Amino acid sequence: MIPLRDDNPTTIQPVICIAFIAVNILVFLYQSTLLPQFEQIFVYRYGAIPAVLFGIETLPPEVQVLPTTLSLITSMFLHGGFMHLAGNMLYLWIFGNNIEDVMGHSRFIAFYVLTGIMAAMSHALIDSASVVPMIGASGAISGILGAYLLLYPHAQVLVLIPFGFFTRLMHIRAGWVLGFWFVMQVLSGGMSAGRGGGGVAWFAHIGGFLAGMVLIRFFKYPHIRFFNPPPSQFRRWD
Repeated sequence: MIPLRDDNPTTIQPVICIAFIAVNILVFLYQSTLLPQFEQIFVYRYGAIPAVLFGIETLPPEVQVLPTTLSLITSMFLHGGFMHLAGNMLYLWIFGNNIEDVMGHSRFIAFYVLTGIMAAMSHALIDSASVVPMIGASGAISGILGAYLLLYPHAQVLVLIPFGFFTRLMHIRAGWVLGFWFVMQVLSGGMSAGRGGGGVAWFAHIGGFLAGMVLIRFFKYPHIRFFNPPPSQFRRWD
């Protein structure tokens, strides 16, 4: 199930959301110019490594260029490949603009960074001895999805559903789309527990989603209600 767009209008220009997308793309383009051995060093320098965060392991002096805790932030802007980047930016654009809309630009920055940190720590606590760097914006974006679920479960989302060689476009409520997404993260995390996640930090997704559901209450404008359908709820696309 691939979301393409929602019918949820915004009242402000999502400049921070656009800026985050631009920074992620620029960092990825820079990564793409590096030779494989230098890209690996780049990822170890700026990715969040659970064992390093908890002091179980240390990076060589020539690799560690930042305080360890800052890697929780820098790791959000690195990606492991084009599809990793494209999927994250698609979700950020579709759902992030509405979350920026309900809290304003500055609070959206804080919300994004805080949920991203909490997401990374969720994975690190589960696999604290791991020396594999965590990279990607998906933890922070998971926080956006959790907030969106509480605010706009009735919004219509246009999704692409593949059926083998065929695909179908459908309008589905955001509550179903995001609920299905979260269930898949929980199931995947449960199956990967104790034997590695196949390169995916499932518990970062789960932790970020739950963090977004908790923190949205403190970041949204007071007049914004939960479970409030957008004005365009009954409008259909041509």
